[in-house]
Amino acid sequence: MEDTPVLSEFEAAPTLAGVDELPPDAYLTVDDVQKQIKRSRASVYRYANTHPDILNPPFDADKLNPEVRRDRDDPLLFHPREVRRFAQDILGLNPTITVQPSEETTTQEILKAILSELRAIRQQLEAQSD
Repeated sequence: MEDTPVLSEFEAAPTLAGVDELPPDAYLTVDDVQKQIKRSRASVYRYANTHPDILNPPFDADKLNPEVRRDRDDPLLFHPREVRRFAQDILGLNPTITVQPSEETTTQEILKAILSELRAIRQQLEAQSD
């Protein structure tokens, strides 16, 4: 299941606390941004800070700045904080962005298991040193 962002231009001005607590990999695709700011796909591409000759152009406060890409074939991804900034400052919307966590992947499950093992080892080592 994909992350499901939610934006509403009808709610009161949002606080930044919710966006700051989002996981670092919670990015929005062009389609997500299109749905959230209620603009056409073509508009999102016009708003995006892209350049045909430069892979990652410098930050432009008047544009929607995508995350850094390693290759031209990588899809444009936008951080929810950047989408909110653009929607508020440029489009004059008052969005609220929430991202529902995606279902755990096998990698995430393995990493959690490793973390719990390391915590158990640490507790045993601390108990032995006392």
